[in-house]
Amino acid sequence: MNKRKLHHYWRYLRKIHPWYFLILMLAFGFLSLKALQQNNIEMGRLRSAVFEADKNNGNVEEALRALREHVHGHMNTSLETGANGAHPPIQLKYTYERLQAERQAALGQNNSALYNQALQACDAEGQTSTAQATINCIESYAEARGVRFSDIPDVLYKFDFVSARWSPDLAGWSIVATVLSAVLFIITALYRWFMKSYLK
Repeated sequence: MNKRKLHHYWRYLRKIHPWYFLILMLAFGFLSLKALQQNNIEMGRLRSAVFEADKNNGNVEEALRALREHVHGHMNTSLETGANGAHPPIQLKYTYERLQAERQAALGQNNSALYNQALQACDAEGQTSTAQATINCIESYAEARGVRFSDIPDVLYKFDFVSARWSPDLAGWSIVATVLSAVLFIITALYRWFMKSYLK
């Protein structure tokens, strides 16, 4: 391509400054950070709603559904709380205790004599300081006498949802715009450098 044509193109393209794309990149980058932060804040709110519903024996299924949909559909919504956090990260303590209580009630109904003996023995041993300690002691007492109940399945009170790697929301599209602006900044900067060097 001769210099005459390059001069013709350069007359129009030199009006497009790389700094325009740099400004856009910074603006979209800031927007993406705020959107990612908002996604995480909303995840925290929905996770708290799950624990609240669990504590108050509310609609846990509905709260879990809302949390699952948000986590699956948005970036930066991981439920993990760090290397030392519980796993799975959602463990419904009160749901577990209610399930244990139901099993305790079933034991009492099916064999009230054995249940009363177990309760008295556990009380005498000081194993009734908490509901969980009482349940564990009663189960151990019953198992020692040939009565065993199956463990409560983890799927009934433990949950984990995987955050989206990319999502078509404000955070996702602003990240795309940030990357595109960065690419255009590099291309236009290199092009201007090349044209200025070549047309000297």
